Amino acid sequence: MPLSERAKEIKRRRHRKSKIKDLEKKLAKASPSDKANIAEKIRRMTPGAEVILRRNELQDV
Repeated sequence: MPLSERAKEIKRRRHRKSKIKDLEKKLAKASPSDKANIAEKIRRMTPGAEVILRRNELQDV
């Protein structure tokens, strides 16, 4: 049975949230060049990227 559009949206949101949590854990141990790569991944992943980057103090990267 196919999912409704709303269920698909919720599934995408939950998956995105878990991916961002994983990336935020990696940020704690990352070198400056790795931080730039992670920041770029977050920007591509979500429309609310600037809020996440500001929260992790990466807005200049």
